[in-house]
Amino acid sequence: MSKLEFDHRQAGHCESGVTSNLLNYHGHQISEPVVFGIGAGLFFSYLPFLKMQHAPMTSFRVWPGQVYDRASKKLGVVSKIQRFKNEKSSMDALDNALDSGFPVGLQVGTFHLPFFPPEYRMHYNMHNMVVYGHENGHYLISDTVIEKPARITYEDLVRVRFAKGPFAPQGRMYYPLSVPKEIDLKPAIIAGIRKTSYNMVGIPFPLVGVNGIRYLSRQMRKWQQKYGDQKASYYLGQVLRMEEEIGTAGAGFRFIYGAFLNEAADIINQPWLKEISLEMGENANRWRDFSYLGSRNCKKRAKPEESYDFLADILLDCAKKEEIIFKKLSKIR
Repeated sequence: MSKLEFDHRQAGHCESGVTSNLLNYHGHQISEPVVFGIGAGLFFSYLPFLKMQHAPMTSFRVWPGQVYDRASKKLGVVSKIQRFKNEKSSMDALDNALDSGFPVGLQVGTFHLPFFPPEYRMHYNMHNMVVYGHENGHYLISDTVIEKPARITYEDLVRVRFAKGPFAPQGRMYYPLSVPKEIDLKPAIIAGIRKTSYNMVGIPFPLVGVNGIRYLSRQMRKWQQKYGDQKASYYLGQVLRMEEEIGTAGAGFRFIYGAFLNEAADIINQPWLKEISLEMGENANRWRDFSYLGSRNCKKRAKPEESYDFLADILLDCAKKEEIIFKKLSKIR
């Protein structure tokens, strides 16, 4: 039996929220947006060769684990990060960490999480939560999505830790082993901004960053003619799910990133970042326009002019704005 005094706090995004809460446990009040920015969590990729639920993979974030990995390294945190092939070994390692006084971050699948509302349960294996104790065959969970701490049985925890499918978690667990007493956020913030800028406008590959948004726009114009109404609508719906429902996603990430820039402006004394923060918020609203009008299209409620070409034009607008934003940010020193 082991129960740590862990402060449960909700967050906009699971992995950056978990990272912030773990750092808070170790005595550093670093906000979720700052963690997200330092970890360079904002991204975009459209991968037609990789299917998720029978539709091309669209992602508005970096790969699972990268926010924690990058943020912790840039802040000088020494971490323990493990994956497992054996279920019992993974649970023994979790128990040992908890008994040693460490709350532990886990990557899990959401479909079988018993404390999730039914509408949240989907085959999504990139969710993150914290385990901060175990007693009487149950584990104590701090999940940033829900209002209060939860409990889960040994069997159910094994099930979600070893969920099958794309991005299977393979029992992944991670936690800080050693955290510096003093942390200088300034170099970490600047490095995080430069990394995100490179990811969005610096990678010479057509499927990622602003180039990826433009590629998706070109493909979207062809969907109806190439696939027919039903499949085109399904593809569009999958993009919208990834933008609005899966792991905070497109517009939500941009709002978080705008909050990061606003906070970073004061920390590193570069007031011009506040202007970029406002631009990021405006573009997040444009992404919301895309999702709202796209959902009308999927439900056959769109006006005649709100076609796939119309939606593709909105994507081009988003790409243009983000190219301007991240080219400005890439010049930060």
